[in-house]
Amino acid sequence: MIVKNEEVKFITVGEGVERKILATGGSMMTVEVRFKKGGIGAVHTHPHEQVSYVLEGSFEFDLEGEKHIIKAGDTYYIKPNQAHGVVALEDSVILDIFTPQREDFLK
Repeated sequence: MIVKNEEVKFITVGEGVERKILATGGSMMTVEVRFKKGGIGAVHTHPHEQVSYVLEGSFEFDLEGEKHIIKAGDTYYIKPNQAHGVVALEDSVILDIFTPQREDFLK
């Protein structure tokens, strides 16, 4: 499967936050998420494994109540049902990879 970047559109998912699904297949999904400075990915859980790579910018990252500063080039792993969230400290971009696919994102 090849997905051309210009063929996929961002959708707004919160104030200052937008995402686009880059690829899905089998049990995996890749998603690009853009945050304006101050944009929030509220603390939440889901039954999926998640690996995320910070492409641009920086975040305050909350992992089960413990806060960390992460920046471009950093990666994190989220276990199923592990509470996590971010606040963008500047305009920032994250690449998220989920398994299994986030069916809720496909609706």
